[in-house]
Amino acid sequence: MYPVKMDNAHELPVYVDQDHPIRRHHSARYYAHHIKESLTTRVSKVVCTIFLTLLSILGIIAFILWLGLRPHRPRIFLHDFSIPAISQGIGPESAQINFNVTARNSNQVIGIFYDAIQMAATYQEQSIGNSQLLTPFYQLPKNTTVLAGTFSGPMVTVTGTQWQQMLDDRSRGTVVFRVELTARIRFKIWSWKSKHHRMHANCPVGVGQDGMILVGYIDKRCPEYFN
Repeated sequence: MYPVKMDNAHELPVYVDQDHPIRRHHSARYYAHHIKESLTTRVSKVVCTIFLTLLSILGIIAFILWLGLRPHRPRIFLHDFSIPAISQGIGPESAQINFNVTARNSNQVIGIFYDAIQMAATYQEQSIGNSQLLTPFYQLPKNTTVLAGTFSGPMVTVTGTQWQQMLDDRSRGTVVFRVELTARIRFKIWSWKSKHHRMHANCPVGVGQDGMILVGYIDKRCPEYFN
């Protein structure tokens, strides 16, 4: 606080307090404007909060639907494989190749159309039998289909050299083959159907001296891939 200089020596000095300035009184219009701005800010915050909450809920729903509707490729398992002629001392002209695989659709709501299936057996990367398997069929969700058959007669293409190599492997305890599945499939979600996908599955399998599948290969899942 300090005194203000007076022009008249007979006037009393006036002291001004710098630490406590004089308060200004605002008008009613000022307060109304301030309240309006405060309400606008609060409404904006509420709207943003509601919007973000709805967006989060929609995101969670979309993620759940994506998990449920995302197509999973069929799972192929090898159950049985045999070439009895290996243990019977006969030639390849009478050989039969028996196989049994399953295709499992693990999708919850997605069905699968199998429009074509080709099965083949190979030995040392060379085909020894193949055929078109079954007629086209539709597989329901959460379903398993057995694909079993026999290669015989003209479907078996084992050469004399290959047969002798198989017999040599048999004498050592194990003959290793490969079962190959190639399929043209489509996925179905309600009434929507996908484009065609070409699926491949390769199933290594070993047979013993009796020509029957070895225990270690039974019910093994086969690697699958698309191209």
